Amino acid sequence: MHNPFTPVASVLVDPRSARVHEEGWQSWSPSGAYALDARPYRPTNDNWATVCYRPGRTVPAGVFQGEGLLALDPGDGAPVRLWAGAAPLLDVPSIRLTVRDGHAEVEADGPVKEWTDTGIRPALERWADGLALPAPRPAPTVWCSWYEYFTAVTEDDIHENLRAMDTLDLPIDVVQIDDGHQSALGDWLTLSGRFRSRRGIADAIRARGRRAGIWTAPFLVAPDSELAGTHPEWLVRDGDGNPLSAGRNRGHDLYVLDTTHPAAAACLYDVFVTLRAEGYDYFKVDFLYAGALEGVRHSGADALTAYRRGVALIREAIGADAYLLGCGAPILPSIGLFDAMRVSPDTAPHRRPQAGDYSQPGQDPAEFTGAGRQWQHGRLWINDPDCLMARPAVETRERWAAHVEATGGLMASSDRLLSLDQWGVNTTRRLLTSAGATR
Repeated sequence: MHNPFTPVASVLVDPRSARVHEEGWQSWSPSGAYALDARPYRPTNDNWATVCYRPGRTVPAGVFQGEGLLALDPGDGAPVRLWAGAAPLLDVPSIRLTVRDGHAEVEADGPVKEWTDTGIRPALERWADGLALPAPRPAPTVWCSWYEYFTAVTEDDIHENLRAMDTLDLPIDVVQIDDGHQSALGDWLTLSGRFRSRRGIADAIRARGRRAGIWTAPFLVAPDSELAGTHPEWLVRDGDGNPLSAGRNRGHDLYVLDTTHPAAAACLYDVFVTLRAEGYDYFKVDFLYAGALEGVRHSGADALTAYRRGVALIREAIGADAYLLGCGAPILPSIGLFDAMRVSPDTAPHRRPQAGDYSQPGQDPAEFTGAGRQWQHGRLWINDPDCLMARPAVETRERWAAHVEATGGLMASSDRLLSLDQWGVNTTRRLLTSAGATR
């Protein structure tokens, strides 16, 4: 249970021009700046509150809330003020702001420190610079199977696009196989019926001078997986002793792997050692929020300590030279663990998100939060704005491509390459080439 909120500051504001930056909990949580009369984006159902926001931190109406970071531009010429958790990696307080009688009343449920600067983004950048992290490694250029094939991807789809990269002369470093190669979430080394040989695909990719990448959701376990059936003791539990739910997806609740259980940790380590040995050296790890959910773990470790140890285990297994991209990850607790990080919700072939919820797939929410987190790029990691989609069927593809290009972050194509028209081919080649030139 989190601590009660205590006062932090009272700041005189100009209600007409003041702005507040909320930092969301994880990759998919809305983040950005709002006018004081705006209604910040909030979850529109309980399941999304678990899967895409910070569980257990419901925000009252009329209140702004940042998870570990909140910045205020008073709008009257006074300096911008930023509040951040005193120990941002393992203690991430919720910081609230409520406007009363011309003042912003700030409170938090944990210790915070304060910074000032000339603007919201400079204040966020200064805070990040103060962490003194090593400069992140440049990202490779990527082709990803997800936004064309989703979970129905086949081995033949990968081979077709691998050949098309050569035909179209696209400067793609990594060919990343996304969700759909595995038999079930949690059974990462068992192939689905649409794939024949994971090592064989990696060999074919490398034979064409490219690197092999692969997707996993390492902390998720499907209830119908072999892992859940064989080793129920490897699952995080709720207070009643039942498997902890990581939210509902794909028609059922998903469970959480307890990486503090020695046998579960050994199994996870072996998964990534095996993938690395098969020739994969680019890893997208997704739905990472699950590893930071509060629950009962074998070791008794708190959730954020368990989360960081779990990611560190993956890094140890794949080696320091492999590239590690996080997604659906708690932002501040992930600092120092990743080469690149998804900094927005998923994009989509359409613009508006389902039910108007800005944690859900859509170009609008991806642009809003991606722009709101641009300050993280090159400081905390390489920002991943999500994939370029340039095929004709994609709504407002020109606007989406312009957003991806403007971020200067990880550049990934996610079309069936042979479906691209001339504009799509030219745009994909240009963005990939410009990304390669900056590495």
